[in-house]
Amino acid sequence: LPHHKPLRRPRIRSHFHTTSRFASLRSAATMPAKKVLLVSTSASFMGGNPTGLWLAELAEPYYILKEAGLEVTLASIAGGAVPIDAGSCKGDFFTVEAKRFMHDADAIGALGHTARLVASMAEDFDCLYLAGGHGCCVDFVGEPGAELKACVEKMYAAGKVVAADCHGPMGLIEPTKPDGTPLVAGLEVCAFTNTEEAQAGATDWVKANSVFMEDEFKAKGGTFKEADPWTSNVCVAGNLITAQNPQSATACAQAVVAAMNF
Repeated sequence: LPHHKPLRRPRIRSHFHTTSRFASLRSAATMPAKKVLLVSTSASFMGGNPTGLWLAELAEPYYILKEAGLEVTLASIAGGAVPIDAGSCKGDFFTVEAKRFMHDADAIGALGHTARLVASMAEDFDCLYLAGGHGCCVDFVGEPGAELKACVEKMYAAGKVVAADCHGPMGLIEPTKPDGTPLVAGLEVCAFTNTEEAQAGATDWVKANSVFMEDEFKAKGGTFKEADPWTSNVCVAGNLITAQNPQSATACAQAVVAAMNF
């Protein structure tokens, strides 16, 4: 199918380097756990083709964040069960953590009963993390993404961490800063690139049904930082963290942990 990413996993060269901050994790016994709202698409089709969540882009951060002592809540645009893109359960893209997630009763149970995202959740969480999948092209923008847009704007303005990986940054196209300028204006950002869309055979599919994040971010004044296709790449711009592709999910979650001082 045209939306499936190539069933290969080239070398992973990370453009994000962690530091010794992970060696000094704060004790959960001395302070309340910080809360992360991990958000997924609810869209199972785009332009007649099946799509959904790219599983590893939720599973990998889910475990990294929880194991760092963060409290993780799963949410989605519509609430309830989240559709999983079948392509993310094939070949090397079906990662160790994705397999672990599918066999984890608590995790898969939470994915089947996600909370419906509403803007007021911004007050209850310390971080908003947008997982990817081409389904984000459908409901992270426009009317379906209205509550997400408001949540992003509130949390970013409050100085809370806002993170997004691969197609998750679709949810960063429409939000604005408090001064009305585009959220990404003047910031280093990344997302699934036009080159990667082409190599995944998805260019025509996306063009007919959505927009290209690379083009949108550049048009809105963002500094788009593109790494080689299918290699890990994370941009940290203050409390905004973006990542390029499935290979970036782990580094993106690690950057979130670092930004939250754990």
